[in-house]
Amino acid sequence: MVLRGNSGSGKSTIAEALRRHHGPPMAIIGQDNIRRKVLKEKDVPGGTNISMISLMARHALDSGYHVVIEGILAAERYGAMLTGLAADHRGTTRLFYLDVPLVETLRRHGTRPQAAEFGEAEMRSWYLHRDLLPHGVEQIIDEHSTLEDSVQTITRTTRLSPDADQCGKGPTNVDNRADAGRTA
Repeated sequence: MVLRGNSGSGKSTIAEALRRHHGPPMAIIGQDNIRRKVLKEKDVPGGTNISMISLMARHALDSGYHVVIEGILAAERYGAMLTGLAADHRGTTRLFYLDVPLVETLRRHGTRPQAAEFGEAEMRSWYLHRDLLPHGVEQIIDEHSTLEDSVQTITRTTRLSPDADQCGKGPTNVDNRADAGRTA
């Protein structure tokens, strides 16, 4: 599954709550971790992190993990990679966009450890209003959805349950759809 939205919208918090809800095997692939910490790369068109996120997700899926990709993941730069990954994945793939207004992301940011790393000016410069992928492929979760509501919506939509391991191993491609239970 993919969790997209602006900084401070709740993507990382929801991803961790999904892992607590479901348990292993679940890989969380965070754009910030790959881009800022692993690669020390700016968010630019064609950046190395884009293909690395795709490769990591494909490898984790092929190894039997459920996968959560989370990040701002601007549609202009990451859209082709995300829709390609979704099209190639033989299991259940769902994309979610956390639609949270700038004022609320700024409020939430003040409660996070990252508040010391960057501030309001950076948050404002990164903010992308309703940066949805084309063709209505994302389910929108708005600012009124609590953490519990968001996790429940996602687990219900993806059919991801804590008591059923729906993962399977094998190549991730369009032609092999034998295991439709694995969730990306």
